[in-house]
Amino acid sequence: MKSKLKKLMLSVAFLILVSATGTGQGMPVYDNTNFISLAKSLIESAKQTSQLLKTVQFLKTQKENIEMVNNVVKQLKAVRELTQNNQRLFDIVRNDLRTILNSPYIKPEEITRVSNSFNEIIESSLEDLDYVSQILSSYSLKMTDAERAEILKEKELKSKEMVAEIEQKTKRYQDIISFREMQSKINQRETNY
Repeated sequence: MKSKLKKLMLSVAFLILVSATGTGQGMPVYDNTNFISLAKSLIESAKQTSQLLKTVQFLKTQKENIEMVNNVVKQLKAVRELTQNNQRLFDIVRNDLRTILNSPYIKPEEITRVSNSFNEIIESSLEDLDYVSQILSSYSLKMTDAERAEILKEKELKSKEMVAEIEQKTKRYQDIISFREMQSKINQRETNY
């Protein structure tokens, strides 16, 4: 039994020595300075990622602001064009209509027709201005800035068409007056045969 106990003790000691050297050879050795620098670089990377996410959010916000400003600028340009067109319209009507109506070559029955044709255009222009004013001042209408800009662009084009129509009618009436004036001169000339 002593010999068995001795063998058992020797084999346990042998196992401990073999297993101690076997596990000692497979264990990696870490350098604490590399581990610390790795942790520091991960922390720095996380900070940079956080800053990058904040920058992306800031840039998205700025892009939205720029788009809003761009839409407002488009609206302002359209309103300016609309106002200039309406001013031209009123100037043409005020100056040229007076000249046309005061002409002795326009018949009394034509005065009403001429006045009505010019008044229709002016009234349409005023209605458009009221509508545009309502669109710009009332945010109760559920519209985006892009939709407002589109409507303003449509009204601007319509006002250009009105200006062209007024100019065409003015030219037509001035041509009629010129023709009648020339006709009158021809009819009143003295013949020296």
